[in-house]
Amino acid sequence: MKLRPLDDRVVIEPLEAEEKTAGGIVLPDAAREKPQRGRVVAVGPGKRLDDGSFAKIALEKGDEVIFGKYSGSEVTVDGAEYKIMRESDVLAKIVK
Repeated sequence: MKLRPLDDRVVIEPLEAEEKTAGGIVLPDAAREKPQRGRVVAVGPGKRLDDGSFAKIALEKGDEVIFGKYSGSEVTVDGAEYKIMRESDVLAKIVK
């Protein structure tokens, strides 16, 4: 099954949370924070404007992004977990 988001929504695959601290301490599952980084896997057509056209979305498939801890909706499709959120909920795009 493939996901195709509507309007200005994006589908993000969260990246794994860090298993170690900067000092080298291994964190148990309960102590790990929710991931705030992810990879964009699908992008909607954009927000519909008053004239019926769509506003272009600044994100593309494959972009690595940072989002808020509790933003978006978590969904599971074919055993994989994704987050669906509006483009405005994405805080930053990581440029390499």
